[in-house]
Amino acid sequence: MSALALVRLYHPDYGVRLGLWSGDQVHDISERFPSPGAWLRASAGRVASAIEELEALAERSARSFPAALFDAPPTPDQPHWLAPVDEQDVWAAGVTYERSRQARQEEALDGGDIYARVYGAERPELFFKAQGRHVVGPGGAVGIRADARWSVPEPELSVVFNPALEAVGFTTGNDMSSRDIEGANPLYLPQAKVYTASCALGPGIVLASSDWPVVAIHLYIRRAGEPVFEGETHTARLRRPLAELAEYLGRSNRFPDGVVLLTGTGIVPPPDFTLAAGDVIEITIDGIGTLINPVQVV
Repeated sequence: MSALALVRLYHPDYGVRLGLWSGDQVHDISERFPSPGAWLRASAGRVASAIEELEALAERSARSFPAALFDAPPTPDQPHWLAPVDEQDVWAAGVTYERSRQARQEEALDGGDIYARVYGAERPELFFKAQGRHVVGPGGAVGIRADARWSVPEPELSVVFNPALEAVGFTTGNDMSSRDIEGANPLYLPQAKVYTASCALGPGIVLASSDWPVVAIHLYIRRAGEPVFEGETHTARLRRPLAELAEYLGRSNRFPDGVVLLTGTGIVPPPDFTLAAGDVIEITIDGIGTLINPVQVV
């Protein structure tokens, strides 16, 4: 990874640690910042200088690891990545891409006029997705509902904000969705979106105190090792600017430990495709990172 990324990791000898990933090394910064929330709180009002201080802290770190050491399945006896959040809420924006609007209208039993209206409305669709402690990290299994017939991943650029609602960086996100449940009635959105293992983030928060990157997003799904779906979109197709989403997210809301916002998907598998247990989902956002998760039924 060429950019600096804030990461959470597990090592059987040291437990859960916070690190700064630079090049092929991860530098342990846990003595100063034991959690993502600790650094997010410290960055409020001073994002650029807080990132610079992280770099200096990493250079003085007494413990570093090869980043490749953590590319392993999440088990207690070996090092692995964790989701780069702890106490942060994760929220999501809906119908922010034209392709998403089309897909929601196609799947809705009532014709989907509600999705056309929210796509063009002044107020964006924002909804709660997950508590940070329930977010799945790299290599962990994401869930598909046992009572759903049509389950898909939703690859999304995810923005990380500090308590001042300042963007501090970006990570790769997967907003798992039960499309048949939401399609039956839009009021079923919480059941289609919020359930066990329905959100994955990682591997790290690529630090940047600027507007979101204009990059490609890639999705690959494999079944028994063979590709069954591939798709691509681009953040240039996002209808709503970052500042607008942040402003509405912060209306009448406070996030003392920071917050993550999934910004919507522009990749929608066809109606005849649904995820199955054992599938492997790989999401790559250029310059941000690759998130890989197997699928389980929950």
